[in-house]
Amino acid sequence: MKRDELKKLRDYTIAELQQRAHETREELFNLRFQLRTGHLSDFSRVKAVRRVYARIQTVICEKRLAEAKHGAA
Repeated sequence: MKRDELKKLRDYTIAELQQRAHETREELFNLRFQLRTGHLSDFSRVKAVRRVYARIQTVICEKRLAEAKHGAA
């Protein structure tokens, strides 16, 4: 993921990020299912989608921490 893609993620709201995380999680489930049934030809896609999901979760956590910090001040 390039820096501008990460900046785009940080521009989303928490609700939008949660929706993207849900979609990414579904994609990961489908890829793992295809992997187990032998229908997946690009194995590196599983790792890439897993990393995208982790980045989305990281940005969600960053935003929640920022809200807690600014909300408490």
